[in-house]
Amino acid sequence: MSQADAFLLISGPCAEAALLLLLLYRRAYRTLPVLCLYVAWGLLSDTVQPAAELHYPPAGMAIYLVCLAIDSLFQFGVLLELSRSVLRPVAQFLPRWTSVAVAALIVLVCAVIWPFSQSHLVNGFSAEQRILIHLEQTFSILRILFFLVLAGCSQLLSIGWRDRELQVASGLGFFSMASVAVSILHARDSLFPVYHRMDQFVSASYLCSLIYWVYCFAHQEAERREFTPQMQNFLLALAGTARSTRMALTDSANDKRRPPGE
Repeated sequence: MSQADAFLLISGPCAEAALLLLLLYRRAYRTLPVLCLYVAWGLLSDTVQPAAELHYPPAGMAIYLVCLAIDSLFQFGVLLELSRSVLRPVAQFLPRWTSVAVAALIVLVCAVIWPFSQSHLVNGFSAEQRILIHLEQTFSILRILFFLVLAGCSQLLSIGWRDRELQVASGLGFFSMASVAVSILHARDSLFPVYHRMDQFVSASYLCSLIYWVYCFAHQEAERREFTPQMQNFLLALAGTARSTRMALTDSANDKRRPPGE
């Protein structure tokens, strides 16, 4: 093991532990519970997974794929949680099923990304392994898009770099960009001699995101501003349209059930 590998192997869990302690200290579990669980899971997997693969080499791939599947589920939960947090200023005006609609939208975006996120590193893998690795690439692209949308709409959403939502999305987007870029470079056989260095770069980018989150959560959270009037009117109009449509569908269904002559 090289010095760089040893450094990343030790510093990653240390940064995750520091971040988890800060999240607990800031009581972030009240507003971002899934993020706290995701960081705790990252700390657990980064400490247990290498030891498990070392003691059970034949099961190394299975252990990696199980951790990858769990990690993808947590990522989905974090993105959904950030979306709900962004909409918090107008949550009282939105219908109860807004969270379901947001989750469905994330799944829909994943379905659109899926055909374009095929990884080159699937040769010799089983169908289940290909699906899981493909899923990881899909979520990497999804995290990048999520960050770009938040950053692009920050003025309308009245969020800035001091708001937790954009800070978390920035960290996710940064190491996701590194992951996708390295995946594309892996497709070039001429770069095979530096594959491991590129993998180290991905690990280092994740470490940088952790350090950035530690820095952000070490400072007091900025007071959340209200949405711009334009964004408030848009969301309220959208909620009103959806509510009217649901009521119209309900009335139509009741009319069909009502016996003739009533």
